[in-house]
Amino acid sequence: MKIRIQNRFTHEVILDGEATSLSEFLVSAAASGTDLSGIDLSGSNLVAVTFEGVDLSRVNLSGANLTKANLLDSDLAGSNLTRTILIGAVLIKARLNDANLTGADLTMADLSGAFLVNADLFWSNLVGANFSAADLSQANLSRSNATTANFSDAEMFWADLGGINLTMADLSRSALTVANLSKAILRRANLSEAILAGADLTAADLSGANLSGADLRDANLMGANLEGADLTGVDLSKTKK
Repeated sequence: MKIRIQNRFTHEVILDGEATSLSEFLVSAAASGTDLSGIDLSGSNLVAVTFEGVDLSRVNLSGANLTKANLLDSDLAGSNLTRTILIGAVLIKARLNDANLTGADLTMADLSGAFLVNADLFWSNLVGANFSAADLSQANLSRSNATTANFSDAEMFWADLGGINLTMADLSRSALTVANLSKAILRRANLSEAILAGADLTAADLSGANLSGADLRDANLMGANLEGADLTGVDLSKTKK
């Protein structure tokens, strides 16, 4: 098949050739040292592709299918991943700072240790995804579905999680200082030893959540539902409620 790939910004032709599949063509190009940053791969079928350690910064992958792709240690900073399918993808230690993942499907994806500073994950599907030890500082996860997701030991300073569904999610030891969790659903979530100092939890549903040992200094709990929550070792005297 004939393949021609352009730069998403300048429309300059970066790659032009023949291959049996787009995945094979791109993997071969990456292996030969071709600069893939900034290319337009929107809507592409890249199921199970291997881009381990590849520079894909500023790439347009909107609407592409990267189910079970291997993107370990890859650079996707500033990339367009809106509505991209990343089900079961491996993104361990990947760099996704400033990436746009609005509406992306990251079901069961592994983003442990990944960098998502200022990334936009608005209205994305994060069910069962692994964000353990990831850096999500100033990221936007509002309105996303993150039920059963793992955010243990994650850094989420100033992150926007307004209206997110974190039912049964693991946020143990996570740093949520000054994060927005207003109207968040945290039913039966594990927030043990989490740092929630200055966090906005107005009207949040924390029923049945594990908050043992959590730091809630200066947190706003006005209208929050704490029915059945485990508050062992928690000092609520300095919270707003």
